[in-house]
Amino acid sequence: MPGNSPLYTAPKSSSDFWKFWAGQSISTLGSSFTGFALPLLIFKLTGSPLDLSFTVAASVLPYLFFGLVIGAWVDRVNRKRLMILTDLARALVIASIPLVSVFGLLSVWWIYAVVFVNSTLSICFDAANFAAIPGLVSQDDLVKANGRIQASYSTARILGPLLAGLLILLVPLPALLLIDGSSFLISAGSLVLVRTSFNTAPVEKKATTSIRHDILEGLQYVLRQPVLRSITLLLLFINFIIPTAGAQLVLFAKEWLHASDSQVGFLYASGSIGTVLFSLVANQLRKRCPTGAFLLGAIVLEGVFIAASALAHVYWVVLLLWGLRGGVDILFLIGAYSLVQVIVPNHLLGRVITFTRVLTWSTASLGVLIGGFAIEQTKNVSLVYGVIGILVAFTALIFFLSPLGHAERYLPESPPSP
Repeated sequence: MPGNSPLYTAPKSSSDFWKFWAGQSISTLGSSFTGFALPLLIFKLTGSPLDLSFTVAASVLPYLFFGLVIGAWVDRVNRKRLMILTDLARALVIASIPLVSVFGLLSVWWIYAVVFVNSTLSICFDAANFAAIPGLVSQDDLVKANGRIQASYSTARILGPLLAGLLILLVPLPALLLIDGSSFLISAGSLVLVRTSFNTAPVEKKATTSIRHDILEGLQYVLRQPVLRSITLLLLFINFIIPTAGAQLVLFAKEWLHASDSQVGFLYASGSIGTVLFSLVANQLRKRCPTGAFLLGAIVLEGVFIAASALAHVYWVVLLLWGLRGGVDILFLIGAYSLVQVIVPNHLLGRVITFTRVLTWSTASLGVLIGGFAIEQTKNVSLVYGVIGILVAFTALIFFLSPLGHAERYLPESPPSP
């Protein structure tokens, strides 16, 4: 019977995919306001590179504390219902910042707490979200679907900083986060309208094993599968090196480029423009290039563009380079997501994506703290960016020798038509 086969896929509803896509795109637009506002808030409150680094650490620590348990739990519950409830909770958490600000009580520690709680909720949402996509499209359309999703997300991230850069002239900075809170409510509403189940097989509904068993099962799968093991090891290094470039972008723009607040917004937007353009051609590029070269080549180029940004002292040149960096970064993300969604059985997807992040983001907090400390000690943000770019490119080149460099050998056979 086809329904008993792990390779069987039910007919997909295109309308459900577009409902899902629309809601998440709007939510991403709202979150881009927060992504623009929070670093500026912290910079204006403290002016410290280390405080900017602590924000990144606060967003990563929940993965280390709760990621393994949440990842296993997400594969045992109704994923769509979980996403709806998580959206409602995130709306309340984000809205607390402008509320506290109105009463004059906003501090950097409150922001850290909000980032920590919001990140914890996002672990639940992102794991379920990642596992939902194979239920909405066929395996052959995964790269195209992920490309469309990332293109729309990136378009939202373009509009967000641009609009935020204009609105900041009219409304207090903390008030921008109310837009994010509202977008979570819209996302929850769109998910209610989706009829397709995000758990693709009835067997996923039973939870006869313990959480501990499920955690070990997911970890063993990640560590034993050669390609997943290579991706995990690669990201362990990359996530130690590269987060400083994003965490210190406001400082880089202010001190190295002497950018205004609006120009900082345009710099964020340029990265998103690059991701839109590259997302739209990701499927075509992937078909013309082996998987390993596609993924690792993108990371090499990202390192080159970061290093080049450190050498440029002209705002418009860096604007172009940051756009290209965003473009190649999204190529890696789309390719890696699609590869994992093909390799991993659906009932393990929540665990695998979360466990991979737990293992690979464990170095991110340490990396951004070291990066922030290095900038404070050297007083030279461009030097740190240059070192980051060189290390990223060199690390990716080494991994051409790993199983990821010839990932096609490990791909499963295409599922039969239902």
